[in-house]
Amino acid sequence: MIAFNTISSILSVINIDNIDTDQIIASDHLKTTSKEGLGQYLFSDWRYLADGTENSDFVLNDPKLNNSQIIVAGDNFGCGSSREHAPWALLDFGIRVVISSSMADIFSNNSVKNGLLTIQVSTDEHRYLLSKNGASIQVDLLEQVITCDSRTISFQIEPFAKYCLTNGFDQLDFLMEHLKDIEKYEVQL
Repeated sequence: MIAFNTISSILSVINIDNIDTDQIIASDHLKTTSKEGLGQYLFSDWRYLADGTENSDFVLNDPKLNNSQIIVAGDNFGCGSSREHAPWALLDFGIRVVISSSMADIFSNNSVKNGLLTIQVSTDEHRYLLSKNGASIQVDLLEQVITCDSRTISFQIEPFAKYCLTNGFDQLDFLMEHLKDIEKYEVQL
């Protein structure tokens, strides 16, 4: 995982409620256990037309939003079936942060374990961010604030998740960090 404290980006807004994991990455792209290359299939039913060409009306195909690392999505993001391929596809595409007014717990847990920060904000703050497509935005994980234009929005994150994200650790990395303590304890048994 890649550690981060602050991410500055252009904001991409996908103002669609109830985006489920099948829309994030369709089931026909789940035959791999590799995280690499899944970004090309991210939102494939929306990003591409039936003939395989890019849908110029879909926000992530807008050249002005190239390299956007932060998206704000409609309510109830990541609902549906549990699959790690959804955060893998987002990360492989270059997305590091997803913001919404609510998210599926399983999606959020899978995301944090893979290095994708999910942030839930109030309905009012969400409405504000949904109106800011293309704006400059900064997410400061250490201070737990989002800055967009002149507005600052605080957010909550579970301390263990914050520790792992700021250090670039997954759960196994965290355990390995304490290997000497674990071995010392096992000797005492």
